[in-house]
Amino acid sequence: MKPSLAGRSLRRTTSSTRPPEGVAIDLGSARTKAWTPGHGLLVDVPTMSAGTGKRPVRRGKIVDRSAAAALVSELLKSQVIAERRRTVVATIPITSDETHRRHLLAVLDVLGPETVLTIDTVKAAALGADADITEPLLVVDIGAQLTEVALLAGGCLRGARCAELGVRDPVSSAQLVQEIVESTIQLMGECGPQLVDALDRGVLLTGGGALRPEITYQLSTQLGATVQPAQAPQAAAVRGAALVLQATHRHPGTF
Repeated sequence: MKPSLAGRSLRRTTSSTRPPEGVAIDLGSARTKAWTPGHGLLVDVPTMSAGTGKRPVRRGKIVDRSAAAALVSELLKSQVIAERRRTVVATIPITSDETHRRHLLAVLDVLGPETVLTIDTVKAAALGADADITEPLLVVDIGAQLTEVALLAGGCLRGARCAELGVRDPVSSAQLVQEIVESTIQLMGECGPQLVDALDRGVLLTGGGALRPEITYQLSTQLGATVQPAQAPQAAAVRGAALVLQATHRHPGTF
């Protein structure tokens, strides 16, 4: 697995037992989370800039760069993050274009990192759930305003669909599940046998929507497959980003 690399090249350092000097960030539509190895989840706050009340992220994309930068700069109030921000690993939606990626990198620059790595949210969530992504795996990540359905195999993203709909929208669980089923059917036309294998293994459910048992039940019924919510699913993506951060520390020449 190779997350996309942005910013300056990762400095080659000797692996040690010290926690890596970095932070993993999940800048979501509803909440922003920050995780550092050795300390765990240090920040879990509404994605809202202090003072203005603005919500700078909508449908997983940054819509107000200055407000998002102000929010991220607030993370520096944590002493651990202020001291250990050399490398930043951030999750990013699968539908992100270059404009959104540039916005994200500009926002994260307020932390003063030497290196920024980005990883698809669905892949990060699978890693954070301790799932085996070498075998075909269907991941459904249900966020506040965005739902991503992705097939992973061989450690890579094989196909994905995204619906601009989430648990914070005024829709029923049945409507949300129907969107996921339709996305899965579309992926079946692209990925065929691999998706069949993934459904046989069972579906991994992550994101805040995985906390709603009716969604798990309805999705399992509609797909005719086992649906397994990740442990603490709302934090699976940021945990996975933290694992990538740890991997860069242990094997600095890999990424």
